[in-house]
Amino acid sequence: MNAIFGWLIESSREQKRTLLAASLGWMLDSMDVMLYALVLGQVQRELHLSAALSGAMMSATLIAAAVGGIGFGWFADRSGRVRALTLSVLAYSIATALCGFSHSALQLLICRVLLGLGMGGEWASGAALVAETWPAKHRGKALALVQSSWAIGYALGAAVVALVMPHFGWRAVFFVGVAPALITLWLRRGLREPAVWREERAANGNTRLRTSHLFRGAYGYSMLICATMNAATLFAWWGLFTWVPRFLSMSTAEGGRGLSIVRTSAWTIVMQVGTFLGYVIFGYLADRFSRKYTYIGYLVMAALLVPLFAFVRSPNALLIIGPLVGFFGTGYFSGFSVIASELFPASLRGTAMGFVYNIGRILSAAAPYVIGRVSEHAGMSYALCITSGAFLIAALIATRLRLPATQSAT
Repeated sequence: MNAIFGWLIESSREQKRTLLAASLGWMLDSMDVMLYALVLGQVQRELHLSAALSGAMMSATLIAAAVGGIGFGWFADRSGRVRALTLSVLAYSIATALCGFSHSALQLLICRVLLGLGMGGEWASGAALVAETWPAKHRGKALALVQSSWAIGYALGAAVVALVMPHFGWRAVFFVGVAPALITLWLRRGLREPAVWREERAANGNTRLRTSHLFRGAYGYSMLICATMNAATLFAWWGLFTWVPRFLSMSTAEGGRGLSIVRTSAWTIVMQVGTFLGYVIFGYLADRFSRKYTYIGYLVMAALLVPLFAFVRSPNALLIIGPLVGFFGTGYFSGFSVIASELFPASLRGTAMGFVYNIGRILSAAAPYVIGRVSEHAGMSYALCITSGAFLIAALIATRLRLPATQSAT
């Protein structure tokens, strides 16, 4: 047991607190964002949304998240990771609650855009905070643990829907989403900015950061590879997981699997167990072996598993294949956070990570709309298989990564 968790037990109080803060922020980000996917059927019926328009709502959220992520990444470099993390959590929490007051497609769209702005900022600031607090030999595991909280948040969202929606309706589900705002006060207590960030800021004399360096030479190459690779993975992920709950609950006549809301939530939670394990195990593999080839292996396996999941008919078979799709089809995000954090210097890390992750969000924002649109003509099973191709494209791009021979916090 000590061999597995010794690195965490022996870490400093500051490292543990930083890890917990980033993990909670990412977990509740996941819960708030995915509540929409989990109540999509009810929202469609009450607000009279087509499948294409419903997908476009999520696409708008992703575009807003890209804008928020780039902006918060710059803010994190200029004013601090802790402050950026706190403000982003506060923003997406309030916006989620506002979704419950929506009575038209336009009102819901505005709320989803506001949610996206906060959602985009959380990842870059939280990942940079952890990357700069933990040493290189444990950084993969630490960032994997942060990423794994996404699966917990997704499962928590499914549990909220199963418990709240049958009794109080879909609006009450969004009201629960305001809960993350309560942790923002805690996030500010006892957290310090990473020493690496403070030292570089002092050495630079608080001068203006030269972000143009990120678009030239080796940094420019890394920005291009990371942004396009992440765009492909995010296209696959949002295209797949925005529609999985709806796919499970759709009637068989519509091309779905005809599960009830409660069973859909249960199947989703089981799927997230696989996702959680995929995140965590990636960290151990990445620290022990190659970050790059572990990442590529996950993507290839995801590409192979998606068609099986999309066309299997038996609910029991879905319980077996679903966790595997979650394991490989989401676990690779642990790799992206550690790869991106080690490719850029501390003085520009927040800006770089915010840019490469969120430019990917812009390019992938069409995925929920595309899958929804294709499903109207070809059926949901065939539409979901589009994401398999995106996983393969991401794997091919990842072969061009040039990771440093040794990783350090700076």
